[in-house]
Amino acid sequence: MQAQTPGVAPVAVRSQNGAPTDAVLVLTTAPDALLAKHIVHCLVEESLVACAQVGAAVTAMYLWEGRLEGGDEFPMTLKTTTDALPALHARLRQLHPYQVPEFLVLPVAAGSCDYLDWTAQATRAAVRGAGGSSGGQLPDSVCSPKHDAEE
Repeated sequence: MQAQTPGVAPVAVRSQNGAPTDAVLVLTTAPDALLAKHIVHCLVEESLVACAQVGAAVTAMYLWEGRLEGGDEFPMTLKTTTDALPALHARLRQLHPYQVPEFLVLPVAAGSCDYLDWTAQATRAAVRGAGGSSGGQLPDSVCSPKHDAEE
């Protein structure tokens, strides 16, 4: 089902049964900007996300192992599909220094049909398990597990 307004590109809307689109936003953070940029570079390069954004530093406060912790973190917004989530979650855990990295998934209720189609297309190789031209293997690039971003 599509809603159309004259002069505006079609927008995907919830289906009649109320199901959202296949697109999702994943929220996560990294302890520094360089690592955040490294993580999103890897995830886009590996087609696990269509697009990623790194935001400005925010202050985080949380309890970890009974102690109050806090510090600057850099938020990342990852745009992908529900089919890519298992591989994305596994890869983020490899790249991330935290024992339990934030991984919050928000459904996309509606959006530009062109953008949603592009998101699905951009992540299709990862969803098929092909890993692009690498046949499912990780590329021999900077995207190694728990890469030291200060190199």
